[in-house]
Amino acid sequence: MTDETFLTIRQMCDEFDVSARTLRFYEAKELLFPLRIGQKRLFGKRDRARMKLIVRGKRYGFSLEEIRQLLDLYRSGGPQNPQMIKTYQIAQERLADLIQKRDDLSEVIQELREQIKWGENLINSLPPSEDGIQAQISNE
Repeated sequence: MTDETFLTIRQMCDEFDVSARTLRFYEAKELLFPLRIGQKRLFGKRDRARMKLIVRGKRYGFSLEEIRQLLDLYRSGGPQNPQMIKTYQIAQERLADLIQKRDDLSEVIQELREQIKWGENLINSLPPSEDGIQAQISNE
């Protein structure tokens, strides 16, 4: 075992920009399997590869359970076809979810813009107040 082969928990935190608590949580959820020497955790290439996939999966919005399913498929060491098909299916579902969320968000943004425009027009049409100040909103 050389220092270049394994990373400490601090090195893993720095490499993946996560907290030690996060790494311990992933270990407790059996997503990572560091070598334990007393209280020390040492993460090998396999854990670093798994962590890279976990971080990427989280960025894409996959649940930890979906990530676990994918990692478990690869851990089984069986044929690659089922693993690739399952990965593809989960990715397609996530992409569809993201596209739907984007479309929903675009619709809400447009509705809010229309409400703001309506409010601007209403405010700009108000008569001057008793002190003679006219309310004006600029359309910037």
